[in-house]
Amino acid sequence: MNARQFTMPAAPARAASPVAPCRYGVDVLTHADTPARPAARAARTRAWLCWLAVAPGVVWAAVRLPGLERGPAVQAVAFTPYVAAWTPVPLLLALALRRRWPAAVAALVAAALIAVVVPRAVPSAQPPAGGPTLRVLTANLLAGAADAGTVVGLVRDLRVDVLAVQEFTPGAAAELDRLGLAALLPHRQLNPQVGTVGSGLYARFPIAGGDIRQHRGGWGFTQAYGTITPPGGPPVRVESVHPSAPYALDQVGFWRADLAAQPPATPDAGLSILAGDFNATLDHAPLRDLLATGYVDAADATGAGLVGTWGPYDGDPIPPVTIDHVLADRRIAVRSVSVRAVPGSDHRAVLAELRLPAA
Repeated sequence: MNARQFTMPAAPARAASPVAPCRYGVDVLTHADTPARPAARAARTRAWLCWLAVAPGVVWAAVRLPGLERGPAVQAVAFTPYVAAWTPVPLLLALALRRRWPAAVAALVAAALIAVVVPRAVPSAQPPAGGPTLRVLTANLLAGAADAGTVVGLVRDLRVDVLAVQEFTPGAAAELDRLGLAALLPHRQLNPQVGTVGSGLYARFPIAGGDIRQHRGGWGFTQAYGTITPPGGPPVRVESVHPSAPYALDQVGFWRADLAAQPPATPDAGLSILAGDFNATLDHAPLRDLLATGYVDAADATGAGLVGTWGPYDGDPIPPVTIDHVLADRRIAVRSVSVRAVPGSDHRAVLAELRLPAA
């Protein structure tokens, strides 16, 4: 046999295993599908993160806008300006993460809360008034602990015509007169009391029909009131306001009742001014209801409505809120408002310069 006879024929090619395509096919599908699952989970996580950021603003707006504050929400609503300043954060987050619906809701919440807060920083048009100027100062004396010298100095330097005081004590009354208040504001309707319930009203002009009224519930704060008639001007009723504070849940009802008991404006009759510690901000529905009777908040009218008048003075990490106000009849023009520190008190004094209608 020759060499060619010893050459073995080439082995036939092995057929591909019928299992291999199925095995490799499964592997290919698995590897292609795996990255989609983490991507979907990440998208859901981003969406939930956005909704969690948006939810507090939604709840806040749902309570604040229709005036539904109750219970602990009464205290919380006082801080609405801070929440309004925060609302763009969830909106920017939703836009950055490209979450369309959370961004839309966040935009609505931001627009709504900012719309009720920003006007307080913008001066508004004033009614024509050709009468005399009346400077009204209100100060909470913190159970008589406020520095009397500062109060008298403000009256003297700012040429105050009417001073309304709250938490007014016999000691404070004596010290104010000792430092010269009697010569500056000789006319008064006073109810000094030990503790926090006292009230007082001092004036440069005679006070007619003066008296004291006391709230029935809560702290039982008193409010001094009377009518003054500046030379060349119409009579104006002035009251030193001090409703109960909603510092605890069992006091909220008294707070609401005391605010409801404040004298409403009388647009078709005499002029009225309310000045004092209202224990409420413009975000509280009861105060807005009082304004709706025909008053204007002096600070709001001059663009100073976001200046804090209470806190933090005792070390608590509480941002300032605006609870001291001068409310004037809408026929009275507000020329300016300033807030002044008073050592010894946890409140700041508020001075409003008003222009009365002609007599």
